[in-house]
Amino acid sequence: MSRLILLALTTLLLTACGPAQKPLPTVQQSHELVVVTYNNPATYYVNGNNDFAGLEYDLVRLFAKDLGPDIKVKFVVVGGVDEVIPTLLKGKAHIAAASLGMTRLRSHLVRFGPTYQEVQPQVVVNREKAEKPKKVSELAGMSLEVPFGSSSAETLAEIATQLPSLKWRGIRKAGADELLEKVADGSLDATIADSHLVSMVQNYYPNLQVAFDFGLAQKLAWAFPKTGEEWVYQKSRTFFARIQKDGTLRNLLDRYYGHSERLNTMDVTTFLINTRTLLPKYLSLFRQAQETTGVDWRLLAAISYQESHWDTYSTSPTNVRGLMMLTDDTADRLGVTDRLDPKQSIPAGARYVLMLKDEIPLRIPEPDRTWLALAAYNIGIAHLEDARILAKRLKLNPDSWADVKKTLPLLNQAEYYSTLKYGFARGGAPVVFVESIRTYYKILEKYEEKHTPVLPKFNVAWYQRRMTAYP
Repeated sequence: MSRLILLALTTLLLTACGPAQKPLPTVQQSHELVVVTYNNPATYYVNGNNDFAGLEYDLVRLFAKDLGPDIKVKFVVVGGVDEVIPTLLKGKAHIAAASLGMTRLRSHLVRFGPTYQEVQPQVVVNREKAEKPKKVSELAGMSLEVPFGSSSAETLAEIATQLPSLKWRGIRKAGADELLEKVADGSLDATIADSHLVSMVQNYYPNLQVAFDFGLAQKLAWAFPKTGEEWVYQKSRTFFARIQKDGTLRNLLDRYYGHSERLNTMDVTTFLINTRTLLPKYLSLFRQAQETTGVDWRLLAAISYQESHWDTYSTSPTNVRGLMMLTDDTADRLGVTDRLDPKQSIPAGARYVLMLKDEIPLRIPEPDRTWLALAAYNIGIAHLEDARILAKRLKLNPDSWADVKKTLPLLNQAEYYSTLKYGFARGGAPVVFVESIRTYYKILEKYEEKHTPVLPKFNVAWYQRRMTAYP
């Protein structure tokens, strides 16, 4: 073992040492699974609706159900990735679920479970500030920071022994997302972050640019104490094998990352400009539409932007018109007399989303229910059903957006559409439509406040749908 790894091991072990801790009861004894993690968009966070979210959060809650119906989950949230393994070694948690890469150093300290995701560390710079470096040696002279205790810090420590001119800092209690923000605002030259996080954050800061891939891809996995509860470890192996086989893991990865690379730099830049210049004109109307339908105004605004770029006079070659781009038939059904009037178009579009969601089977949970409804907004409910039928034929999940978006583009191929009830359709369009909306919605969640309805307990949405369905 190298001197560097020995030194790092010693540092981590000293960090983990401290006053004697009362032994953590086993999961079987306490009926409680204690999980250490940290706040990060790729792990565990509070979303724009003030709900807990994150890939690790969802995985842990599903895992707890596999352990037993009476197993509760307790999250121990630490300040940064550098505190995750020490907290586990101190016996304060049963597992660590924190997007941990399976590095040599960490493998000496803990036992890893099955790999559930593979990511590529990337060097990220500000495209507006400096020339893009092409290799590690060109980072010399640049201010470079990474989270202390991260896999990138471990790799940099090894490289620095061979490249003394490379100077970098490991920052405690800082997430990779925070350092990416520093690069975006120009206060830091470069950082290193995993590819899935980079693609997410680039949608908020389009001036971020990937300079080059840093080292080998990282396999992510949960960490367990080497002397931990064997039953929990073995259950985790069974759990990940199951969710990989039945598509649950694929659906979760799509939920958080499937849309993040949909938009390019110009798309995001233009959208951010328009949120400052055009959106304020219609903000009150979007919020009023949420009042009467219950649909998040930020989702409605994202739909409208994808449809019309918030141009109230927008008109397609097929005479679809207005902010929400309603057809003649849809406008008539919703009682809209002037599709170019935002006061009519926005609430009508919101009601139409609800009508389409009513057409989606009740067994389908959110957010897939909404994404399927939005696909129908673009292509029609009939063609969506064809795509769902095709998904079932191909042994995919017709209730999962991650699977249906694979079959929608097949609707323009004769070998498939000739066997379906409603025939040919340009199925690639709804995929672009939905994935773009998902990204715009996430951007609005970050930058725009959630709206709390004046009458949150009055089910106006139900009343509106019934009035539309039975005029």
